[in-house]
Amino acid sequence: MITKRIIPCLDVRDGRVVKGTNFQGLRDVNSPVELARYYSDHGADELVFYDITASAEGRALFTDILTEVASTIFIPLTVGGGINEVADFERVLQCGADKVSVNSGAIRSPQLIEDAAKRYGDQCVVLSVDAKRVDGKYTVFAKGGRESTGMDALEWIRFGVDHGAGEIVLNSIDTDGVKAGFDLEMLRAVSEIVSVPVIASGGAGKAEDFITLFETLPQVDAGLAASIFHFGEVKIPELKALLAQHNIPVRL
Repeated sequence: MITKRIIPCLDVRDGRVVKGTNFQGLRDVNSPVELARYYSDHGADELVFYDITASAEGRALFTDILTEVASTIFIPLTVGGGINEVADFERVLQCGADKVSVNSGAIRSPQLIEDAAKRYGDQCVVLSVDAKRVDGKYTVFAKGGRESTGMDALEWIRFGVDHGAGEIVLNSIDTDGVKAGFDLEMLRAVSEIVSVPVIASGGAGKAEDFITLFETLPQVDAGLAASIFHFGEVKIPELKALLAQHNIPVRL
């Protein structure tokens, strides 16, 4: 069986890791370099690094901090924020990233997904989708969840995979930071229409939420979280031990 991945997420603003609720009320957490090193040493399977204001501020991603993070860790690193053209993929990969996450840049220019996949391979292209229920349908939001695109999230995800996205990070804005569990309904809808790995993001509040996720939706490949790991509410080695006790395959 393929092991389930546990992935901490570093939302970085002005060189610091921050965290909020429903994408609002961001507060300072820690240095991304220190946190990344800690997670690499304490059982994380991968790490996600988002420069969360790059797109909204219309600038390129901070590469100095990213380079330091990449040189510090020994697990795969996915990087996103301000990825608007193939040259941005090149820049981020040269800093040490293993995969590149696209969101707002792909919404503006969908051809970016295919162009990047052709140059670097599908496995390098991660389509990150911030989705929220609007009038009964899953709707895609851009610029860090600030701006509704009006696009149907399921149609957009299907398009992305058809054009070379090798992995989907589905972040439910409805459950983000609320700590009441992953958005199983939205995750099921996405998992049913794609064959690439799906990473669940938004809503983890306790270790049991990961058990519920993988037992309810065994087709989901990974669980991503931020604040519960950052603030020590859930420790990854203990989480993995618990998952193993429930016969959920993990890398111990």
